[in-house]
Amino acid sequence: MNSGKILVGVLAGIAAGALLGVLLAPEKGSDTRKKISEKGEGYSDALNEKFDEFMDSISRKFEKVKEEISAFNEQKKPHLNGARKTVKADKG
Repeated sequence: MNSGKILVGVLAGIAAGALLGVLLAPEKGSDTRKKISEKGEGYSDALNEKFDEFMDSISRKFEKVKEEISAFNEQKKPHLNGARKTVKADKG
């Protein structure tokens, strides 16, 4: 299973549990709304941070693959040029 999906599932479970705990607590409505708002902001910040880390990881992997493709291309370029000359010589 993808670690990103597991992380989102865990965060969703924590958020749902916290929300239910706050909603079922015997407090005034204004206090409850304030707590929900504070918890929501905290979870939102944590989720944004995880998303940014995920995007950074994807960007690093993309750059690595791009560099590997460029290196492979440079390595095979002489062989490709030789093959082109052979094809032109066969046609001519």
